[in-house]
Amino acid sequence: MPLVEHLRELRNRLAKGLLAIAAVTIVALVYSEDLMQFLTRSVPTCAPDVTSNGGNCAIVSFNTLMAPFSTTIQLSLTAGLVVASPVWLYQLWAFVAPGLHKNEKKYTYAFVGAAVPLFAAGAYLAYLILPISVKVLISLTPEGSANILSLGDVLDFTLRMVLVFGLAFELPLVLVMLNLTGVLTGRRMAGWWRGVIMGVFVFGAVITPTTDPVGMLALAGPITVLYFGAVGFSLLNDRRRKRADPDAELDDDEASSLDLTPEAVGAVEPVGAVRVLPEQATGEHGGVGTQRLNGYDDIT
Repeated sequence: MPLVEHLRELRNRLAKGLLAIAAVTIVALVYSEDLMQFLTRSVPTCAPDVTSNGGNCAIVSFNTLMAPFSTTIQLSLTAGLVVASPVWLYQLWAFVAPGLHKNEKKYTYAFVGAAVPLFAAGAYLAYLILPISVKVLISLTPEGSANILSLGDVLDFTLRMVLVFGLAFELPLVLVMLNLTGVLTGRRMAGWWRGVIMGVFVFGAVITPTTDPVGMLALAGPITVLYFGAVGFSLLNDRRRKRADPDAELDDDEASSLDLTPEAVGAVEPVGAVRVLPEQATGEHGGVGTQRLNGYDDIT
């Protein structure tokens, strides 16, 4: 396909993806108020006749004149990107797929098929622990102080938690894909378990927006379980690969083992006479039946 055709196809794919995002964004604008209430449900808001005092509840508000407009646009665009992701991801895949081999397509299907449920599970877990994390943070407010939270900050906090948990749940899948492509072995991953557990808990403490141990444990615990699941899968895959090819785990500069056991020599087979050229068959003086010429087997 010429370069112009590739560019034209890319333009059409991008246009379809952008139209899908724009359509969902318009629908999200209509229901923006419902979306805001859904995402701010984790905040223990105060009753209309109750003033926030201490760490009991919080008042969600807009702090600037442009905050309602900018927050609504940001929320609608985010909803458009997320909800329309099957459409624009398919357009991206349809543009790239013709250049992939059969095994590359197989790995891609497997990766996407496992990545979507893992990300959804991480996002759902983040949404479940959000009320606990918010209550822990609000409880630190001293008496006599009011909790007046910006709605934009609350939405940013919620989306950040969802993205962090969703992407963190993809780590075991990356390890499995590295094992399937032969980059990492299950034995090597199993030898890293102490460092990995330590790193996961440190990662959970640093990357989660909350400062409470609930978010860290909620993130580090499932990732640790998924990590050991990835190690178990990799060990089984390495065993299967070794049965199919005993030299599969050797490095490029490592010699394979050779079987140097001598084998028995079989019976001697008779060898037929070698066919001669017509010039050799005529002999030196043209006589028939002579196999040599000037004392040599070959006329040359």
